[in-house]
Amino acid sequence: MTKYGTDVLAAVAIIAIVLIGLAIWTDEGWLRVVLLTVAAFISIFSLNFFRDPDREIAANGRPLDKLIVSPADGEIVSIAEDDEPEFLRSRVQRISIFMSPLDVHVNRSPITGKVEFLRHIHGEFIVAHDSEAMRRNERTLIGLVNGTHKLLFAQVAGYIARRIVCETKIGDTLHAGERFGMIKFGSRVDIYLPMDAKLLVNAGERVRAGETVMAEFP
Repeated sequence: MTKYGTDVLAAVAIIAIVLIGLAIWTDEGWLRVVLLTVAAFISIFSLNFFRDPDREIAANGRPLDKLIVSPADGEIVSIAEDDEPEFLRSRVQRISIFMSPLDVHVNRSPITGKVEFLRHIHGEFIVAHDSEAMRRNERTLIGLVNGTHKLLFAQVAGYIARRIVCETKIGDTLHAGERFGMIKFGSRVDIYLPMDAKLLVNAGERVRAGETVMAEFP
């Protein structure tokens, strides 16, 4: 289980205990079934949501300093060219990954690099699958630099996900595949790559944080 879910899991455990206690106390058979079902559902859902499996980058012999790994589990819902005015300040390739409530939600660094840009933007909470979510929703932008290589990625809140956890700061060094935070209860991550980066994934594919190689620097 990830450390980012300790507070939620503690609250869920208390609620489940209360529901089980009520189920034992009641004489109504149908109510007992309902209470036990709800207790089981919220417990299983929460344990599943906050799971945090170990991952290893699927480098297949390629040099790690050139590889860009997925920062999130989920489905690639779009790959498109875009303008990125915040950090790269150029035309970029944007890959958008949608995370459902059933995906692992711990986010990992896509490359090894120094955090040279960090900005949290307050915004709306429209459905994360919407193409406008990356511009209108609450989000945290993280810019990494490794030598001549730079990239930006964004944790984007969604309609259900209302809390972004980002445990890094300007000046920190993140290693490729390293855990640094999560988005609670379904959302998306957008990653902005320079135009000369070679893409190795396609829209519609499913990726795994800290494991799937999405692109490589020239």
